[in-house]
Amino acid sequence: MAVEARKYVYLTPEAATRFENMEMRARGIVEGYMSGMHRSPHHGFSIEFAEYREYVPGDPIRHIDWNVLARTDHVVIRQYEQETNLRGTVILDCSKSLDFKATSPVTKFQYGCYTAAALIYLLSKQQDAVGLVTHAGAIDKVFPPRASAIAVREMLLHLESVHPAGRTGLAEVYHEMAERLPRRSMVILITDLFDDQDMVASALRHFRHRRHEVILFHLLDDMEINFPYRGLIDFRDLETGERMEVEAELIREAVMAGVREFIQSYRKMCGDARIDYHVLNTAEPFDTALAAYLARRASM
Repeated sequence: MAVEARKYVYLTPEAATRFENMEMRARGIVEGYMSGMHRSPHHGFSIEFAEYREYVPGDPIRHIDWNVLARTDHVVIRQYEQETNLRGTVILDCSKSLDFKATSPVTKFQYGCYTAAALIYLLSKQQDAVGLVTHAGAIDKVFPPRASAIAVREMLLHLESVHPAGRTGLAEVYHEMAERLPRRSMVILITDLFDDQDMVASALRHFRHRRHEVILFHLLDDMEINFPYRGLIDFRDLETGERMEVEAELIREAVMAGVREFIQSYRKMCGDARIDYHVLNTAEPFDTALAAYLARRASM
């Protein structure tokens, strides 16, 4: 599927070229497949009706829905689960906590937008249906999964209009989306995970209970990981505005240990739930980090 020639903020020509020959394969059994890339849960001839599409010359006439033709004069084909594309949904955290950068060239939010745009492009290039959800404490906008260049354009333009604002509410949003997504599909979460860990873990397991394949990209600034601050530092909470002065050397070890534990606990929980968890450090160019992830995923 060709994306129109336009300069998008978060999908540069260089990034599109880099991902041109890469794939985002479904690892588990999800609804649908395209050209043998994704495994289908249906086999043989006992496959279930999924949706209609317009008839095009060359389609087998046995799949024409004659009842619809009689009622509407439209010739449509009954598509079945085994013939439908993978459906992927990118869920992007847009809360104020992501409006942070230290020495990185972009904020965590901008890094997340670049990653989301690349994944939308990648899935659409495979002719898969892809959707987008933006949220902070509540859902802001939902683009249902579609396989069209127009839908891709709308999502890329929406990313350009969104700004980080509001407090984080991951658990509520994830629980709601787990219920709203109608079929087993690929769910890609992009967030800094700054929320109650037990509540988020419960929501992540909700996706798995609904039999979605889940990929979790954990956004962190290099400063949050390595804490290179020195001297008296004035920290401000981006979501609440609360401020605190601390002596960096006195808390460095505790902070770094806390971050390591934070990452490791999510890694273990995701491993137990068969969720693909991956840390993205904003100090690394997003296309390099994402290409490395896709290569690793393809080899597993």
